[in-house]
Amino acid sequence: MHRKYLITDEWKIIERGFDPALHPCSESLFALGNGRMGQRANFEEQYSGRSMQGSYIAGVYYPDKTRVGWWKNGYPEYFAKVINSVNWIGIDILIDGQPLDLARVKVTDFYRELNMKEGYLLRRFTAHFSDMQRIEVEAIRFLSIKRDEIGAIRYSITPKGFSPVITYTPYLDFDVHNEDSNYGEKFWDEVFTSVASQKAINVASTKKTNFHVAAAMRYELEANGRHITLYPENIRREKYVANRFEIKTDEGTTYTLYKYAAITSSLNYPKDKVAEEADQKASEAMRTGFDTLLHEQAEAWARIWETSDIIIEGDPEAQQGIRFNIFQLNQTYTGEDPRLNIGPKGFTGEKYGGVTYWDTEAYCFPFYLSTRKPDVARNLLLYRYRHLPKAIENAQKLGFTGGAALYPMVTINGEECHNEWEITFEEIHRNGAMVIAIKRYVEYTGDIRYLADYGLEVMIAISRFWAQRFNWSEDKQQYVMLGVTGPNEYENNINNNFYTSYIARWCMQYTLNTIDLLRTHFPDQLQLVLQKTNFDSDKEPAFWQQIIQNIYFPYSEKYQIFLQQEGYLDKEQRLASELPMSERPINQHWSWDRILRSCFIKQADTLQTFYFFEDDFTHEQHQRHFDFYEPRTVHESSLSPCVHVVLAAKLHKIDKAYELYLRTSRLDLDDYNKEVHEGLHITSMAGTWMSVVEGFGGMRVRQQRLYFDPVLPRHWKRLSFKIIFDGRILEVNTTPEGTHIVRHTGEPITLILKGQEITV
Repeated sequence: MHRKYLITDEWKIIERGFDPALHPCSESLFALGNGRMGQRANFEEQYSGRSMQGSYIAGVYYPDKTRVGWWKNGYPEYFAKVINSVNWIGIDILIDGQPLDLARVKVTDFYRELNMKEGYLLRRFTAHFSDMQRIEVEAIRFLSIKRDEIGAIRYSITPKGFSPVITYTPYLDFDVHNEDSNYGEKFWDEVFTSVASQKAINVASTKKTNFHVAAAMRYELEANGRHITLYPENIRREKYVANRFEIKTDEGTTYTLYKYAAITSSLNYPKDKVAEEADQKASEAMRTGFDTLLHEQAEAWARIWETSDIIIEGDPEAQQGIRFNIFQLNQTYTGEDPRLNIGPKGFTGEKYGGVTYWDTEAYCFPFYLSTRKPDVARNLLLYRYRHLPKAIENAQKLGFTGGAALYPMVTINGEECHNEWEITFEEIHRNGAMVIAIKRYVEYTGDIRYLADYGLEVMIAISRFWAQRFNWSEDKQQYVMLGVTGPNEYENNINNNFYTSYIARWCMQYTLNTIDLLRTHFPDQLQLVLQKTNFDSDKEPAFWQQIIQNIYFPYSEKYQIFLQQEGYLDKEQRLASELPMSERPINQHWSWDRILRSCFIKQADTLQTFYFFEDDFTHEQHQRHFDFYEPRTVHESSLSPCVHVVLAAKLHKIDKAYELYLRTSRLDLDDYNKEVHEGLHITSMAGTWMSVVEGFGGMRVRQQRLYFDPVLPRHWKRLSFKIIFDGRILEVNTTPEGTHIVRHTGEPITLILKGQEITV
C-alpha cells in the first residue's frame, strides 16, 4: 500500500538517486518553513520536469471565487487560499550556454538531505555535459527561524574535466501561478521593481485583498573562498527582476554563490515601507554572512528540540517518523503571531489553501500546549476569539439568532469559505472543538482568568448555537439534532450523530459550570461578559438544562453500544478487513452513493467521543465501542489513526496501537495515501505526537494535575519525551523495566504514575 524510497536516519530525511517521477513528492517532503513563510523543495536552477513551484507567506491570501455546479443559499462567495508567492530561490545557470536542467542532462551522485536537527536542506549532484565534462553541485538553503523574514542559499559549482563559461542569473519572480486556482488566474499585480548591481527589489500586491509583499535580494560570488568582483547586467520585466553575469572558470575550482533574500509584507509594515524594510534586511543578512546565519539556525533549532524532541530507542523508522512530524509542526507554526494559524498542509502544498480547520483545536493544540511556552497555545485560542464576530455572522447567514455562533469549517479571516454543503452546513461538530481547546488550556495551565477575559464569551455564543440546533421531537419526546455530518465524512445528512450531540450537550453544561466558577472567582468580570453578550441569566440556563437532560442518543441493546447515528445498524455490516485491496482506498474506487450507503467509517466518530470524554465512560464501554467501530474504520483520513492509537494503548491493544502509530507517523514519508506530492499532512502530524505522548506515554491532565500510564510496543527499548507543565520542564523515560521521571526546572511536583501518587 505504501511507497518507500527514503533512507532511514534518525535525524535526517535522505534521498539518494534522482527519479523525476518522485520529485514532486520530494518537493513536499523536503519543504522548509519558519512559521512566517515556507518553501517547497524546488530546485534553485531551472527545471523543466514535473514540479509544483511553491513559496508561501503566512496570512497573505486571495479570496478565489467559489466554483460549484449548483449554488445553494448560504454558500460562501469564495475559498480563501494562502497563495503561491515570490520565487526567491531562483538562480538560472548556463554551462557554456547550455541550461543546467536536471530534466535534460545526465545526473549522477544525486543526494538530497533534510537536516531536521539544524533546520536546512542540502542537495548534491553531478551533471554531465559530455563523457568527460561534468560539474559537481552542492546547494544548501534554509529559512531562518531567528530572522523569520530571511532565506539564504549557498550554491557551489565545481567544473570537472573542462573550464566552462558559467552564466548566473539570480532573480526574484512574482509572475507565479497557483495550481489550485479555481479559474486559472494569477493573483499578483506588480507594484514596484528596482534592480542594480548585485541587488534587486520586487514588490507586488494581491488582487482584491491588496496585501503588499516585497522581496529583496543580495548576492556575492567566491572562487575557492576568494571574493570575486562582478559586473552584472540588470534585467527587468513585468513582476521579474534579475542580474546576469558570466564567469570564465578554471577546472577544479569551486565557485560559490551566496544569495540572501528578505521577504516582508503589509501584515507587518506600512505598504509604503515594505520595500525599504526588505532591502535593509537583505543587506543585513549579507553583512552577517551565510555561516553565521546557519549557526544561528542550528542554535535556534537546538532550543526547539530541547523541549519537543521524542526519543524512541530500538525502532529507527518510528524514531525518524516522529522527528519528521515534530520538525514540520515547528516549521509551520511558532506561535509568535496570534493572527496566524495552522493549515492542514502547512507551507508544503496548495491543497486546502493553507487555511484553518477544526484540526487545530482537536489535534494540534495539545502539542503546542505541552512543548512551548503557554502564550503559544493562548495565541491559538485568541485567534478564534478575534473571529467571534464573524462566527456569529456565519450563524446568522444560516438562520441562527440572538448571538449564536458557528465557527467556520474553513477560514483565514473568520468567514466561512468551504463550499461543499454537506460540510459547510452540516459538519457543525467543529464548534465543539473550540470549547474543547479552551477547556484543555485552562485545565493544563490553571489560567481561569482566560475564561473571564475571553473564553466564556466564545462558549456562550457556541452554546446558543447548540440550543437552537436541537429541536423537540414529538415522536421521541426528546431533543434531536437532524441533518448533520459527523467526523465520519462518509456519512452525510444523518440524524442524531452521537458525537455531535454529545459534544453539544457537553458544551452547554461546561458553559453553565464556567458561569458558576466565575461567579466565585471573577464576579465583576462575569457581569461584564453577561452584559456584553446580553445573557438572560434566568431563561437561557433553564432552557439549556432542559435540553441537556432530554437529548436522544441512539443505542443498540444488542451490542450494548451507542450508535454512530440513528439507523446505523440498517446498513449492511461488513468489516474493513473484508475489503479487497483492489478497492482500497474506497474513496478512489467507489461511487459516493455506494460509500454513503456503506457502514465504513472514514475516521474516529463515535470513538472521537471516547477520546475527548474518556472519563465519562467505563473501561467495558471503551472496550465494546472500540471492538465494534475500529474494525469498520478504513482510516482514509490522515486524522484517523492517531485517535485510535490513544484508545488502543489505553485498552492495552499494543499491536494494534503500534500498527496504527507507524501508519500515522510515516503517512507522508512512505506516502500511504499516494498524495504526498500535494503537500504534507501537517495537522495529522500533531496527532502523531498525541499517539506517542498520550498513547504510549499515557499522559493525561485532569484539573491541572498530571497522570502517566506508559505502555511500550514490545520491541521499543526506551521512550523518552519532555513536556512543559506549570513552569517546569519534565522528562519522562520509559523502558520495559519501568518509568523514570526527571524535573529539569521549577519546583517539585506531585503527579500520578500508574495510579500511584509520586513527588518529582
